[in-house]
Amino acid sequence: MNDKTIQITITDEDIKNYKRLDAFLADKIEGLSRTLIKKLANDGHLRSNDKFELKKMPKAGTILVFSPPEMQETELIAEDIPLEILFEDEFLIILNKPAGIVVHPAPGNYTGTLVNAILFHCKDLKGIGNEKRPGIVHRLDKGTSGIMVIAKEQKTHEGLVNLFSKHDIERKYEAICLGSKLPQKQTLESLIGRHPNNRLKMTTNISNGKKAITHMSVLEEFERFTHVELKLETGRTHQIRVHLSELLNSPILNDPTYGRTKEEQRFFNKALKDLIGPYDHPFLHAKVLGFIHPITKQKLHFEQKPPKIFTDTIEILRASY
Repeated sequence: MNDKTIQITITDEDIKNYKRLDAFLADKIEGLSRTLIKKLANDGHLRSNDKFELKKMPKAGTILVFSPPEMQETELIAEDIPLEILFEDEFLIILNKPAGIVVHPAPGNYTGTLVNAILFHCKDLKGIGNEKRPGIVHRLDKGTSGIMVIAKEQKTHEGLVNLFSKHDIERKYEAICLGSKLPQKQTLESLIGRHPNNRLKMTTNISNGKKAITHMSVLEEFERFTHVELKLETGRTHQIRVHLSELLNSPILNDPTYGRTKEEQRFFNKALKDLIGPYDHPFLHAKVLGFIHPITKQKLHFEQKPPKIFTDTIEILRASY
């Protein structure tokens, strides 16, 4: 056994208090969750002097030996990229992502991402699984600004994943979209899946996909555009962008993938052309994030105003249309 090996002897009291071995171990060994215990057991890091099953407690006197794997340093590069941090503790970090930054390294974007920045900033990362990296629970598209939460360790990551999967989390966005006279309130519901002819896009025009629900309400109307708020019930890839474009025929302003950028530019006055011309991101902002902290049970709620170009565009629309 090495100096990190943990040996546990099952007692009658343990059997009285726990029905499952994985739940017992998750409580006894810091940093382990039931999901991670299953993986590590399958990989040979949990041994015993007798047969055992994770779904039930073994008999009293059973000796369990847990040898944690060595934490692997990530191959991702830590980079000193400024972060606007809204909240941080030893378990997670909440920040305001600017438009134009990719969340996770991928082909074409191996550096300069949010993960690269987190690796530099968070010296206390405990890692996910056996890799020292941040836990990405949800993503914002490169062009979307707004609030994100990122886990620093395994149990927090799994807790946040559970909150998102059960939709037990508050998420609100705001957007400027093409078109006017939209319903003041409407629930947009469809299946969403990968576009059959363009793998970079999602679509509602499919027979098989994942259920997607967006609650839309109008904040302010202009002659050719509408400022809307969107509350997510589900969180599918490109959900808001696809729903506004395909279900309401009102794509988000300046959206190069789902929008009608040439059409909308015909309605720009000089002030809008000068402001938006050099900008190449959709006008979509994640403004509210609220949830119960999976570890401390603290109620967390954050609201962030959209970037200046967003509010400046609203002011021009309000004054000119």
